[in-house]
Amino acid sequence: MAVKKAGLGKGLDSLIPSNAMKGKKEKNTDQENNNVKVVEKVVEKIVEKPADIYLKLSDIEPNREQPRKTFDEDSLMELADSIKQFGIIQPILVQKKDEYYEIIAGERRWRAAKLVGLKKVPVIIKNFTDQEMVEISLIENIQRENLNPIEEAIAYKRLIDEFSLRQDEVAERVSKSRTTITNSMRLLKLNNKVQQMVVDEMISTGHARALLVIEDLDMQYTVAMKVFDDKLSVRETEKLVKEIMNPKKKNDKQVDFTLDAIYKNLEEKIKGILGTKAFIRRSGKQKGKIEIEYYSQDELERIMDLLESIR
Repeated sequence: MAVKKAGLGKGLDSLIPSNAMKGKKEKNTDQENNNVKVVEKVVEKIVEKPADIYLKLSDIEPNREQPRKTFDEDSLMELADSIKQFGIIQPILVQKKDEYYEIIAGERRWRAAKLVGLKKVPVIIKNFTDQEMVEISLIENIQRENLNPIEEAIAYKRLIDEFSLRQDEVAERVSKSRTTITNSMRLLKLNNKVQQMVVDEMISTGHARALLVIEDLDMQYTVAMKVFDDKLSVRETEKLVKEIMNPKKKNDKQVDFTLDAIYKNLEEKIKGILGTKAFIRRSGKQKGKIEIEYYSQDELERIMDLLESIR
């Protein structure tokens, strides 16, 4: 059993003296400065009263390994407007690298400062291990709800793979249940295209978890597109997946209709690739054959050349 360290939840505010938090705050732009709950256990080495330090923006670079990869442009512009009026209230946490300072926490502030055209920004300089950096970036972003579900899952997986942490240890560090960590990481088993649909908010994580039952990745993506096109609810998606995985007797018209729609979509894709009619003949739950039509010797040779090029 892992030895329990210091508790979670005091936030980045515990890293910064109270005099650094003075100043006005605009009502609609408090999200960047409030509810920041970084885990104490991974920042307990931070100095209690750091001196006011300013660095040139050009001397600071983002952490390439930080979990968050996407930034909402509208949110950044709102933060930039706030910085233009009141300045950066909360310093950016950085550590010294060979030729520059790397951001540990506060990349949004750094990006917004660039939009405003600031030359220098307030910072706190501290050295952390690679694991501590990942944990700080992960926890800060999770508590701010800045990570999309796939970024969050990748970050959990990295803590486990790179730093040999168990799922319960990761759960303890980010103040979540082990079940939450497990369910999050299961999303990485999805077809990459389906993962991107989650990132783009075309489907929800509830939809995505329902699709995990389908092991065939191409079929998984096809069903995901049907869910998106038909605007199915999570419950409707679960029902659809159940029908696909456990088809009833052949005279069940609803099941046949659902499967026909999916396979018709696949046929259209094959037709688009080959440039001729193609049919999928199902002969069982996971079996069948593909028939490709051709209308001349030249067309047959064209199709053969295309198939050989794919190989």
